[in-house]
Amino acid sequence: MSYQKVFRLASQGSHHNIQSHSEPIPTIDAHEILVKICGLALNYRDLAITNGTYPFPVKDNVIPCSDAAGEVVKVGSRVDNLKIEDRVIAGYDGTNLYRGVSVTVLILAKAAGAQTIITSSSDDKLTIVQKKYHPDHVINYKTTPNWADEAKRLNGGEGVDYIFENGGSGTIGQSIECTKMEGSIAVIGFLSAAKQEDMPDVAGLALSKGCFVIGITVGSKQLLKESINFIVSKGLQPPVEKSFKLSVEGVTAAYDYIQGGSHIGKICIDVD
Repeated sequence: MSYQKVFRLASQGSHHNIQSHSEPIPTIDAHEILVKICGLALNYRDLAITNGTYPFPVKDNVIPCSDAAGEVVKVGSRVDNLKIEDRVIAGYDGTNLYRGVSVTVLILAKAAGAQTIITSSSDDKLTIVQKKYHPDHVINYKTTPNWADEAKRLNGGEGVDYIFENGGSGTIGQSIECTKMEGSIAVIGFLSAAKQEDMPDVAGLALSKGCFVIGITVGSKQLLKESINFIVSKGLQPPVEKSFKLSVEGVTAAYDYIQGGSHIGKICIDVD
């Protein structure tokens, strides 16, 4: 019997509770494939699962990672659209994307011809992003707490058409404020939670702007295909900041790094 290395969360509370196990490589059914994982990427969601702040149910002994790429090594008898040695990426549902996604959105928006504004609490981060990814405008929301007014000023006094909101309840009020009438806000994270007494009246604010506030989980397989085709056709390079080795020490260091919050691109784990 062949075995694989698996990293599972023994108990919630800390990513230091992730343990390495040796488990049998699973067999596949007729409609399934077996993928040899070649690389992984972490999201803020994965850290939230480990430390107990993820707002949705978590399975016991979960593998706290969702983004993966690999090579097909076995194909079930009823699978007709994939073959051995095809390279694939994981698609999954019921989860949100956090941290690193802002720069990815910036890259895609620039490639689509949009005028872009990106925000951060760090001038150092904004300087790096300006030099490397060339947004049209940047705003430090820590030194400019009413950043909605600044965003409208940068857009000629008008609100913006589309916002990717990864702060959640702590920033949604400003996001709605800087949206133009009938604009759209895609809520993709919860990095900045507001205290209950400070919660904005989202319903009233959205009604006042006639804007669309949409909670984004993960899109369909078709949308994933279209995204990949767009990235390839434009020659875009997803932003990777740092990679770690697949070991207990390497995995722990990767989670430590994402917890520090200083990164701009994706945090990855290389698999031998």
